[in-house]
Amino acid sequence: MRVVIGEDEALLREGLVLVLERAGMEVVGTAPDADEVVELTRRCRPDVLVTDIRMPPTNTDDGLRAAVRVRAEVPGTAVVVLSQHVQRRYARELLGDSAAGVGYLLKYRIADGAGFCDDLRRVAAGGTALDPEVAAAMMSRRDDAIAELGPRRRQVLALIAEGRTNSGIARRLSITEKAVVAHSSGIYDALGLAVTDDDHRRVLAVVRYLTDRPS
Repeated sequence: MRVVIGEDEALLREGLVLVLERAGMEVVGTAPDADEVVELTRRCRPDVLVTDIRMPPTNTDDGLRAAVRVRAEVPGTAVVVLSQHVQRRYARELLGDSAAGVGYLLKYRIADGAGFCDDLRRVAAGGTALDPEVAAAMMSRRDDAIAELGPRRRQVLALIAEGRTNSGIARRLSITEKAVVAHSSGIYDALGLAVTDDDHRRVLAVVRYLTDRPS
């Protein structure tokens, strides 16, 4: 898997390269500012762009803007943005009309190298990787919609929004896959979402529901 990294902090940038290369990925380029991130991605056509949200030239949300541009201008390139903090606005802008091939992770998650690389692979395959704290923040703004869900279904919904499969949710919650399917069906009914056998579409539908409503 080919990766471009956008990160202005040299030490973290080198650390990311090391983590990814040890996992068998090919880092085809690195960039210290947002403009170079976009140009490098256009030129190298990686499978995944990994970029910090706050980058030069303004050190505000330039990395996010670069990621949004890449999604629009370099079709087929998955994007994963890294942040120190949860910002629902950033997640909404990044996801746009489709959550396919998108990740929003908090930086401290990089410490779990294996988990971080698994997230990148899932996003590269067209999936979604939302940090659990990001998913929780999205859900918190939909209290009216989730109020009728019980605690277990809220747990299941949060894990669905993270991009977990039924088997992954079952292992995390120590329940059966059959129970996960039953909870998912109840969630779809409560949220007015059509049930589908396509797990990928299920994730996209739930993430869009959580992000496309007005604040």
